[in-house]
Amino acid sequence: MSVIDPRQLLIAVALAGASGILASCAQMAMSPSMTEQQVALSGANEVPPVTTAGSVAGTVDVKPDRSVTVNITVTGFTPTAAHIHEAGAGAIGPVILPLNKVGDNRFVAPEGAKLTESQYKSYKAGNTYLNVHSAKNAGGELRAQLKGN
Repeated sequence: MSVIDPRQLLIAVALAGASGILASCAQMAMSPSMTEQQVALSGANEVPPVTTAGSVAGTVDVKPDRSVTVNITVTGFTPTAAHIHEAGAGAIGPVILPLNKVGDNRFVAPEGAKLTESQYKSYKAGNTYLNVHSAKNAGGELRAQLKGN
């Protein structure tokens, strides 16, 4: 019968635990952000409502440190601008984050974009929205309220 060296057993247990932690970290790194949300904009959500064949696909990610990442693609019309505004559903509010147009139909948040503490509270309360503007609908063609996670 062989005797197991307690030091070797301790090393084996530590290595097994470390590999489990590394596997969990790798899985978390590959998962989408817990704060990221898919956005579905609609002309019906605009104030006043707009009839449009346009659509938007993309994501908005507002992290607890108030940093903002946006990546949206517009189809069905020529967009002129896109912004995040501060206001509840059915209301019009000021622009709090203008988005950068990159290409004919894609918008992203500026590098280093961050909400103020007050804007982040509005976001968490559901009182911010994303909208996309066009020449035909300068006030906004598509809109979606953002849901703070």
